[in-house]
Amino acid sequence: MAERMLKFVHLPQKMPKKRPAADRREDFAEIYADFDPATASAQASRCSQCGIPFCSVHCPLSNNIPDWLKLTAENRLEEAYEISSATNTFPEICGRICPQDRLCEGNCVIEKGFESVTIGAVERYITDTAFENGWVKPITAPVERAESVAVIGAGPAGLAAAERLRAQGYQVTVYDRHDRVGGLLIYGIPGFKLEKEIVLRRWRWLEEGGIKFVLNADIGGALPFTALRETHDAVLIATGVYKAREIGGPGSGLPGIVKALDFLVTANRKGLGDVVPEREAALLTAAGKDVVVIGGGDTAMDCVRTAIRQDAKSVTCLYRRDRQNMPGSLREVKNAEEEGVNFLWLAAPEAFLGDEHVTGVRAVRMHLGLPDASGRQSVEPLAESSFTVKADLVIKALGFDPEDLPAAFGVPGLDLTGWGTLKVHPRNFETSLPGVFAAGDIVRGASLVVWAIRDGRDAAAAIHRHLQAARPARAAE
Repeated sequence: MAERMLKFVHLPQKMPKKRPAADRREDFAEIYADFDPATASAQASRCSQCGIPFCSVHCPLSNNIPDWLKLTAENRLEEAYEISSATNTFPEICGRICPQDRLCEGNCVIEKGFESVTIGAVERYITDTAFENGWVKPITAPVERAESVAVIGAGPAGLAAAERLRAQGYQVTVYDRHDRVGGLLIYGIPGFKLEKEIVLRRWRWLEEGGIKFVLNADIGGALPFTALRETHDAVLIATGVYKAREIGGPGSGLPGIVKALDFLVTANRKGLGDVVPEREAALLTAAGKDVVVIGGGDTAMDCVRTAIRQDAKSVTCLYRRDRQNMPGSLREVKNAEEEGVNFLWLAAPEAFLGDEHVTGVRAVRMHLGLPDASGRQSVEPLAESSFTVKADLVIKALGFDPEDLPAAFGVPGLDLTGWGTLKVHPRNFETSLPGVFAAGDIVRGASLVVWAIRDGRDAAAAIHRHLQAARPARAAE
């Protein structure tokens, strides 16, 4: 019903209710409440149903956003879920953690002053409602196929590929080195952005659909990579990238300077009820400490907001560019500021102070210069602008690089790019090894969850084509 839409001209944008900053500092629960049905319908009705939906164009998954917004406005939620889940394997996760302000919502054609449609909140509401009402059915394949596929990595790329392959009828086994399914979704992203039950719910759903999981898998060690190739008809590598980028300078090796992922994994394990070794827990906690986080991406935002919840004495984020040029979500910056994080823009570390343990960071003021080869403004230090920030704990959140998978897996034939990522054919995701494919961050480099889902789905389609093409040859044998 067209009359239900285009309400943005008189209906203001409304986000889900956000818990007060003082309350959310006290726990790791999600900070946004759920939309109620009336509000979700009203906010969806603000969509202009434009002829060229830039929200879909700028969504890595090309989600049919105007369609499921219209269905939500008409209270046809089961149909909305069918449309939403047709292009996105995990819409309730993307609705929570995607940087909508840089993707769909940031490209909404509704002019400033009217403000964009709250796409992410509606997306989350649709799928949560679908789970509550039993509309999310286990994966069912139209035909069972004999061919089997191994997926290495239970993160978003691997899980998205596994779901698509299982829906085609393939026998799918997912191998992961951790003891739970989800990768960074479970161990890297804090609960205040993505409560762990949301991920565990999807794990149960995948198992109900017939996908097998082998956890604590030591690929290249106790479980040789060659054994996977012999056991399965195709292998997909979707391990992600976890190797932290290092920072140099005097004092950079002092105790008390830790990696962002180590800090976040320890915090998430505590939240999951795991036993964390006492020494590790003491080193990787912010309680009672002056904390400095170096970096400006979403991982840095996760670290500063986790430190606040661990009752740090102070939390400072040091970033060498300004607010407008930071790679992370501006919505996350605002949330962090509300919770008490201090941001020092245009500042970069030049040394770490201390004798037996870090006691401070000596930083220098930066100036934005002309654009570099990437198009971003270069950064240059200002002479005689050094200053010191007190720190008992310094967290490096400078991004991630890929591990040396050929060495880790004991497979020297896996070709790499100049960036250390796995080299694949641009059209079919196949690596230099026949029948071995790769997708997600291990190919793309550290990126967004939504891009990992897209790559996983595309890789699954390529594997399906590969296996179908190989069937006549197998039949002839």
